[in-house]
Amino acid sequence: MTDTTSYRALKARFQPLFDQIAAGAIEREQHRELAFDAVNQLREAGFTALRVPQALGGAGVSLPVLFQLLIDLAEADSNLPQIVRAHFGFVEGRLSSRDAASQDYWFAKVVAGQLWGAAMAERSDSSTNSVSLAPNDPHNEDAGWVLNGEKYYCTGTIYADWVAAVAMHDKDFFSVVVAVDAPGVTREDDWDGFGQRLSGSGTTRFDQVAVAPEHVLRRFKPGELRAESYISSFYQLFHLATLAGIARAALRDATAFVQGRTRAFGVPGQSSPKDDPLVQRVIGRLSSLAYASESLVLATANVLEGVHQAELTDSAQEADYVDADIRTFQAQQVVLEQVLEATTLLFEVGGASATSQA
Repeated sequence: MTDTTSYRALKARFQPLFDQIAAGAIEREQHRELAFDAVNQLREAGFTALRVPQALGGAGVSLPVLFQLLIDLAEADSNLPQIVRAHFGFVEGRLSSRDAASQDYWFAKVVAGQLWGAAMAERSDSSTNSVSLAPNDPHNEDAGWVLNGEKYYCTGTIYADWVAAVAMHDKDFFSVVVAVDAPGVTREDDWDGFGQRLSGSGTTRFDQVAVAPEHVLRRFKPGELRAESYISSFYQLFHLATLAGIARAALRDATAFVQGRTRAFGVPGQSSPKDDPLVQRVIGRLSSLAYASESLVLATANVLEGVHQAELTDSAQEADYVDADIRTFQAQQVVLEQVLEATTLLFEVGGASATSQA
C-alpha cells in the first residue's frame, strides 16, 4: 500500500473522531477542561499505535503518513499532538533501538492502548539531574533500582499510564520507565505558563519508586548525545506538525467567519465581505501559508523516513542523521514565521470581533 493510499484510508477512519474532537475544543479551552475523553478515544481508535509494526498489532505507518495525520489532529485541537508527543517519541525510540525483545514487550502495551508521558526537563539548564536512581544492591543491578526526585514540564504525563524519565546514578544518566500508578509517583497539573494549558505539562515527583531492571532502557554519559539518531529531529517535527495544523485551523476559521458575515467593511451598502477582493486576497494568503507549512513538514518527514529505512538495512551513515537535523531546523525557521503570519491574518478578516467568545 502506498503512502497516499494508506493516508486516505486512515484519514477516512479517523476523520469522524477528529471532527468530534474539534467540536469540543473551544469549550475545553474556555473552561480549562483536560482532554481525557479525547485522549481515550484516540487510544481506543488505535491512533496511538500508528507506528507499531503491523506484525506486532499496530498500523505500521510511515513517518510521512503519521505526520500528515498529526496535522489533521492539530487542526482539530492543537493540544492533542502535544499530549501524545512523548508517547510517539517513546515508540520511535523503541523502533530505532531494533531490540526485538524490547519491542515485543513494550509494543504489546502500546497496542493495548497504554500511553506514555515524559519526565525529562529541569527548571534550570544543567549537566546535572535532580532525579536520582540508586540500585537496591550496589553489587547486583539485576536486583532493581529506586527512583527519587522531581521533574517539571512533564507534557502528557497527566494522561499517561507510563512515564519515561531521565535519572542520574554514579555520574551517568539513565533512561527509565515507571508506571504512573506505582507507589511513590505523584503527578500535578500545575502548569500556569503561556500556552499548553490542556497538555498536562505539570510536575512529576518520585518518592522511593521501585524500578524493575527491564524498565531501565539506556545508560549514557552527561553531554553524550546520540549522534546516530533522528529522535531530536522527530520531536521537533512534532511541534512543526502542530503549527501546520494551527495554520489550517486559522484558514478554516477565517473562511467560516467571512462566509457568515454580512456587514461590509467601510462602505455602506457594499456586497458581502466574501466578495471583497481585499478579503479574498487575505484568505488566499492564508491558504498559501497553510499549504506551505504543511508541505514543509511532510517534506521533512520524508527525510526522516529515509533515515529510518536506512537504519533497518544497516546502511544509515552519520551524514544522514546530520542532514535530517539540518532539514528539520531549516523547516523550523520558515514554518514558525508562516504560522505566526497566518494567525495574525485572522484579524485582517475579522478584527477584534473575530475573537468574540459569545
